[in-house]
Amino acid sequence: MNEKMTELRGLYPEIEPFDSGHLDVGDGHFIYWERVGTPGGKPAVFLHGGPGGGFSEQHRRLFDADLYDVILFDQRGCGKSTPHASLEANTTWHLVADMERLREMAGFEKWLVFGGSWGSTLALAYSETHPERVSELVLRGVYTLTKAELSWYYQFGVSEMFPDKWERFIAPIPEDERGDLMAAYRKRLVGEDEEERLKCALAWSKWEGETITLMPEPQTSDHFGEDGFALAFARIENHYFVHGGWLEEGQLLRDAHKLADIPGVIVHGRYDMPCPARYAWQLHKAWPKADFHLIEGAGHAFSEPGILDQLIRATERFANPEKN
Repeated sequence: MNEKMTELRGLYPEIEPFDSGHLDVGDGHFIYWERVGTPGGKPAVFLHGGPGGGFSEQHRRLFDADLYDVILFDQRGCGKSTPHASLEANTTWHLVADMERLREMAGFEKWLVFGGSWGSTLALAYSETHPERVSELVLRGVYTLTKAELSWYYQFGVSEMFPDKWERFIAPIPEDERGDLMAAYRKRLVGEDEEERLKCALAWSKWEGETITLMPEPQTSDHFGEDGFALAFARIENHYFVHGGWLEEGQLLRDAHKLADIPGVIVHGRYDMPCPARYAWQLHKAWPKADFHLIEGAGHAFSEPGILDQLIRATERFANPEKN
């Protein structure tokens, strides 16, 4: 095989935003946003994971800065958005509305929507609500937020693959409350005891940080053990998950027919622990217009080499349709 064909693509060079600010979206929330790339380039929006994860400088580098005009933003309550770790007026549908506010602020008619993990959930919710606003859809680590997916990660499933890390995850919860770990964590993450709140936030956050890559990757997982990050991440993620994302059961797959005319790419790691490949496969079947890449030897994180390679190829392809 031609060597160029097998060479894995990596991130674009480091870049600073050409514009940034806080958008007042109402309900006391101010959303931090950045614009990266070239004004007048191909419009795109990047949706981070969690919920509650915030975006990083690395995420800016998923797009060719010469060709794209990208909005990245910290969803309600996390990153540089304020108030920090707030659960008030913080639901999937608030975030969908925030995306529309950001699109209108930027003056984009349509944009490419790029989301990974929880970002894929939000991308699907937005695209099924506003399909006329989506030029293309790039999804990584598909998560449709069904009860089975939540149970797999937070009750029984991944627990069997990572017994050592699972032991640390359940440690803050008394044995008689372990029949519903999401609810038990919820009680503590919204409780008045600050010390217990932080202890549980760190345990919740580290569980995810240490199970998203195929091989241990400290540069990815260490961030999940930082107090400020963990508090927003755990509180917001748990808040969304105990409420099923304010989605009807199976809604995102049920409504996938609304994506029929949207070109897209689905990239999923074969050994993705938080987001089992089955749901990416089901989305692929329901949305045949999208290219589907199941990456062997890869876990969940966008930093996995085979996953990153396909994500970069996707943004490159959609920026250069004449080359296809």
